[in-house]
Amino acid sequence: MNLKFVMMFAWYYGFRAVRRGPSYLLSAMSTPLALLFLIFIISRGRLLNYALVGGFIGLISSVSLSSAGDAAFLRLQLRIQDLFVATSISPTDYMMGLTLSYLIFSIPGLFVYAFLGAIFHIFTPIGVIALIGTLIMLTLATSSVSFIVSGLIKHVRNVWGIAGILSVVMTVLPPTFYPYTIIPRPFLYALSISPATSAAVIMQGVFGLSPVMETMIPVFIIETAVYALIGRTMIKWRSED
Repeated sequence: MNLKFVMMFAWYYGFRAVRRGPSYLLSAMSTPLALLFLIFIISRGRLLNYALVGGFIGLISSVSLSSAGDAAFLRLQLRIQDLFVATSISPTDYMMGLTLSYLIFSIPGLFVYAFLGAIFHIFTPIGVIALIGTLIMLTLATSSVSFIVSGLIKHVRNVWGIAGILSVVMTVLPPTFYPYTIIPRPFLYALSISPATSAAVIMQGVFGLSPVMETMIPVFIIETAVYALIGRTMIKWRSED
């Protein structure tokens, strides 16, 4: 892997994107924070910890999934892949660079949730370590879904609406902000098509909010690997077509 390219590409489309367009960052944070506020009001604070833990997952997922539009724009409009194909840069380098950029773009929002979590004392040392590892895997999984979607799109005008719908369906419907125990088990497994579902179930167990569901750990690992493999294929590097 070309680590220099991955880091520079991630810096440009991650850190620089925050500086160039802070309004996009606020837009990405608005849905998770709005849901946090609504859940706090409706549940009178009883589900606050679920919403705080789910906020990390919701933010990462929404940013990565909505970025399907960016991936399609780079491929169809800027044709940046056509430039990279003649270099030593591989599809994996390109994929990892964009994936890392989505994680960097999410960092300011993650700091907000970390601040709120510290205020309400939801963190434990083991929980923090597990959360960091889960968020890294979740970024890879959801970014891979974005590559799959962008690879199927034929015209860039179609991708923004699809990316928005995908972000809501795969982030809000899963038990990201509420206890997974209220969902019937068959429906929960059906929702596991979204990486946010298995990530939320794992984190609710780690933080002691709901019973630990160990079967979700291999589900999360397997779907991350499968989505990453399919996403890598859907990049459609010209030299490999």
